[in-house]
Parts: sequence; C-alpha cells; structure tokens
Amino acid sequence: MKKGLLALFVISLFAQCAKVPITGRRQMKFVNSKRLQTMSFTQYSDVKTTAKLVPNTDPRTLLVKNVGEKISVAVNRYLTNNGYKDRLKEFEWEFNLADENTVNAWCMPGGKVMFYTGILPICAGEEGIAVVMGHEIAHAIARHGNERMSQGLLARGLGAAGQIGTSGASPAFQAVFNQSFGIGSQIGLLKFSRNNESEADKLGLVFMTMAGYNPATAADFWKRMAINKGDGQVPSEFMSTHPSDDRRISDILKYLPEARKWADK
Repeated sequence: MKKGLLALFVISLFAQCAKVPITGRRQMKFVNSKRLQTMSFTQYSDVKTTAKLVPNTDPRTLLVKNVGEKISVAVNRYLTNNGYKDRLKEFEWEFNLADENTVNAWCMPGGKVMFYTGILPICAGEEGIAVVMGHEIAHAIARHGNERMSQGLLARGLGAAGQIGTSGASPAFQAVFNQSFGIGSQIGLLKFSRNNESEADKLGLVFMTMAGYNPATAADFWKRMAINKGDGQVPSEFMSTHPSDDRRISDILKYLPEARKWADK
C-alpha cells in the first residue's frame, strides 16, 4: 500500500511539470507524446479508409485545407516564439473533409484533422471554419488527449500506469486509448471535459486571431450552433460535452480583448 502511494506521489509530481500554452494550467501528462502520435496516426488512417472523403478538388475541401494551413502556420509560429519549439516535432498537419451529415470536426494528437460536411452550413463560410479549426487544433496543442489518457490510465490503477514506459502498446494502454478516442464507434472522437473545452475555446481564439481571422465571429458561430441544436435538424456530436451555450458565448466575449492582443504576432 505504501509503495502504491509513493508511486502515485511520484507520478503526480511528474505530471505537474506539464503546462498548457497560453493558459499556463498545470496538467497531468505522463504518456509519451511520440507513442501517442503513432497510435493517433494509425487511427486517422483507419478513419480515412472507412470515411467517404470529399475530393481535394472540391471547393469545400480546398477551403477547409486552406483554413487549416493558415491556422497551423500561426500555431507553429506561436510555439516557436513562446518557448514551446520542442513541441513542433509532435505535429504533422493534415486536413480532410468527410461527406457525412453530422455536425462534427476533430483533431487527433499529432495534428490530423477531420471535418464533416454537416458542420459546414453552421460555419457559414471561412470565418466559421476558422472558429472550429482553431478550437479543435487547440485541443491537440494543449495535449488534452494526453491528459485524458493519463487520467484514464491512473483511474485503472498504477499497474496500468506503470506499463506506460514499456515498448509497444500494452493491452491496458490500448484499452484506454480506444476508450478515450472512441475506437470502434462511428466517429473517432475524444470526449473532453468541459474545462478542456473552455480552454480550447481560449486557445482557439488566439490561434485564429494570429492567422488573420476575426475572433468575434466565434460568438456568432456558437449562436448558430445553439440554434441548430435546438432545432434538432442534424445530429451534433460536437456539442455533447461542451459548456452551455450562454456560458460559452459569454466567456468568449469576455476573452476577446485578450485574444486580440495576439493580432500580427
């Protein structure tokens, strides 16, 4: 019992060494980033195999890719100029659009992004896509996936957590990855906490601002999303674990002055 408590204490101390960019929040992070990247790339390839991808020549795909490239350039610039240059190696950016009438988009650890055509009408153009793109990329930059997996491993007991450093994915590690990222479900979607979602909103506002977009359009996007959710017209996985609409919009409006400070940086 004492050994278990000691191990937990050591893990906790190690986890506290990780901080989220921009917010500075300490987070639990003891999954090897390279290992998580490899597993994420495999999952993304599987999704591309089963999804009906919209061709790269389609104007909708071109727009999604263009926005993704602009925001990824801004993110790379942020990481380079603000003490996180070592994280650049974690990302190999890729942007795709799947032809599916569901309101959703996501970014796997490592920078692999998938949009669904069902969310494009709510985006209502390039600025709205930038809102979603910035938010989803923010999850990856903040290492929210790693954080959720670390929490899941710890919840399963120190035996599972102790296998993190072993070569190859142990059954316990693979099970937590599958559970965290929805492997086997229709959409490979990580279920983040509401705190993670709020944090991704802030980082996303900064990144879209750095990419030359107007962060105030984020409030308009979430108003449209709330209307869509109320009408129940299109299934919305995107909203399932997010903060309440009023709270989210209020928080975004309060954060706009801070986000705007990052223009032209």
